[in-house]
Amino acid sequence: MKINLKENERIDDLEFKGLQIIQNEKGFCFGIDSVLLSDFAKNIKRGSKVLDLGTGTGIIPILLCGKTELKEVIGVEIQKEVSNMAKRSSILNNLQDRFKVINENILSLNNLYKKQTFDVIVTNPPYKRKSTGIVNEEEKKIISRHETTANLEDFIKISRDLLKDKGEFYMVHRPERLVDILSLLRYYKIEPKEIRFVYSNINKQPKLILIKGIKNAKPFLKVDKNLYIYDENGNYTKEILEIYNKI
Repeated sequence: MKINLKENERIDDLEFKGLQIIQNEKGFCFGIDSVLLSDFAKNIKRGSKVLDLGTGTGIIPILLCGKTELKEVIGVEIQKEVSNMAKRSSILNNLQDRFKVINENILSLNNLYKKQTFDVIVTNPPYKRKSTGIVNEEEKKIISRHETTANLEDFIKISRDLLKDKGEFYMVHRPERLVDILSLLRYYKIEPKEIRFVYSNINKQPKLILIKGIKNAKPFLKVDKNLYIYDENGNYTKEILEIYNKI
């Protein structure tokens, strides 16, 4: 399908079922964290209604449409230009019936949807607290990386409100926020059920965490085996290659 690209935009091949995505070279392009989260959530049930909080250019919904038999996924993105790219990527992949995008702050979602609307919520939220870390001067990157428009508690609270009973919650984040995440999840009745630590290689500290929670579930946490991105030779590990559909 013919899609008009804007300045600095390009179409990237996701090398999976012919899926593609529009990205802006001067903006915030998706990283491995979003790819890992889409793989972590690939077992969501057939016919699920899914919400992606902070969808960016739509990478997670696009991959989930290829990996699962979800009925519908709605991506919420506060940045108008970025949400427009996600919408055009949905059209590019002929996913308009399954992947919809709304340009909103997640804080307004309780005004748009009834409580307990979604079977699954996924999110790759900003990792850094407001006014911490090195601030990138480009606004798009600030919003993507820092909690400027909504914080971690906002993401978890809105998930509690909009998830159905026993609905599933999937998040990728940084290990240094783990205590905050687990505390907030339990406070808002999303019980942490599964966690996986992601390492650059066996000699490094974990750089990412993947977390699954279930609303109103009983306590029991499963810790998965570690995921390593690179082997001792600096090449992608077999598991990463499988996630990227290289083997």
